[in-house]
Amino acid sequence: MDEHAVAPVAWAAWLEASALGHAARDSLWLYPLVSVAHVLAVAVLVGGILVFDLRVLGFASRIPLSAAGGLILPLARAAFVVALASGAVMLAADATHVASNPAFLVKAVAVMLAGANILLFHVIALPSLEAPIGGLARTSAACSLALWLTVAASGRAIAYF
Repeated sequence: MDEHAVAPVAWAAWLEASALGHAARDSLWLYPLVSVAHVLAVAVLVGGILVFDLRVLGFASRIPLSAAGGLILPLARAAFVVALASGAVMLAADATHVASNPAFLVKAVAVMLAGANILLFHVIALPSLEAPIGGLARTSAACSLALWLTVAASGRAIAYF
């Protein structure tokens, strides 16, 4: 072992050695199809969140937030599920390498913070899309934009580290 190599994290070694990891590496079509699904899901997720957060921040204020949310949020939720599932397959293919990738670590932390921010937004800052938009909701929307753009950018950067 190279003296500078990092020992694989136990969960990453387990995931990579799992049936999912083997399928992701051994199938001719699985990884490419999942990769395309992941990119499309992230595009829908981040694009939807971008539009929704901009609406919360005051853009397109003639469109009621409830109407915008009613259209965008179900799509974003579905896209999140697809992105999470496809990301797990992609991670399983090379988990021991990816787990030590700084871009992956940034992405993982940003996803967790974005998830916490979603809870803050929908439970505390704006529990109803019919409620008036206050400062906490706007701050949460601005944080959401930064976090989800970080998720997208760091996810793309994984290939370069």
